[in-house]
Amino acid sequence: MSVAETFPRLPLRADLAALVVLPLLGWLVSDWRLALILGVWLGAWAFNAELAKRSNQGLIVAAIFGITLLVLWEMTVRLYDVSFVILPTPTDIAVKFAASTDILWRDFVQTFVKGALSGYVIGCVAAILMAIAVDRSPFLQAGLLPVGNFMAALPIIGTAPILVMWFGFGWQSKAAVVVVMVFFPVLVNAVQGLNAADKMQRDLMHTYAASYWQGLFKLRLSSAMPFIFNGLKIASTLALIGAIVAEFFGSPTVGMGFRISVSVGQLQLDMVWAEITVAALAGSAFYGAVAYTEKRVTFWHPSQRG
Repeated sequence: MSVAETFPRLPLRADLAALVVLPLLGWLVSDWRLALILGVWLGAWAFNAELAKRSNQGLIVAAIFGITLLVLWEMTVRLYDVSFVILPTPTDIAVKFAASTDILWRDFVQTFVKGALSGYVIGCVAAILMAIAVDRSPFLQAGLLPVGNFMAALPIIGTAPILVMWFGFGWQSKAAVVVVMVFFPVLVNAVQGLNAADKMQRDLMHTYAASYWQGLFKLRLSSAMPFIFNGLKIASTLALIGAIVAEFFGSPTVGMGFRISVSVGQLQLDMVWAEITVAALAGSAFYGAVAYTEKRVTFWHPSQRG
């Protein structure tokens, strides 16, 4: 009699239960803290899954999901007694946030308003104007775009110190870094968008004896808007990152990047996370504002329906 006949093979599901489920159950029994954390997670998951079935509960589902992550974060740090230096709790971060609103506000104005936002506006406007010039000039199409791809590949860790040396330690150097970061993504998307108009529509404009500028403003810019806003949304996430990273290489005694760098050296991790919270909220709000503007401007596009 063969070994297979002596010991018949268990079904696949039974094998999985023996190899995965049973050890996991044993682990949960031996570690009540892990069992409690998983219980909270599964309960919130089931509740959120039920809410997600309702089409008008999207914001509530997102809020509950975020709160669940914060609760699990707090529970994990408290139950396992994680060191404050490694990971502070959300309550510690909230207390530090409330006690440092004046510092956080000054850092926000310095980094986001002066550095990121000004550089974003300058870079995006310059990119759109340059895209129109590229569209008009075959020479620029052949020469500038390859150079743009090369410039976009340059690491910010190398260009930021150079721009800080050129423009000083104020917000102007941070704006310059942001301009470099956002210029080429917006340029590439704008150039692609200007060529997105249907050929029959462009031929119709020629039939009406429309000039280049008439065709641009009445047809091609509207067709390019989805592409331009795609570049603007990408640039909105790059702008704040560029301004914060640039402050690591030289800054007055204010700014998100400066505060993060100093706080890490002082092991004030709650302050670091408070700055990260401000950056996350500002970046999300900025992206949301650009996306809302896109929805209002390109309401006719199929991507905005439904």
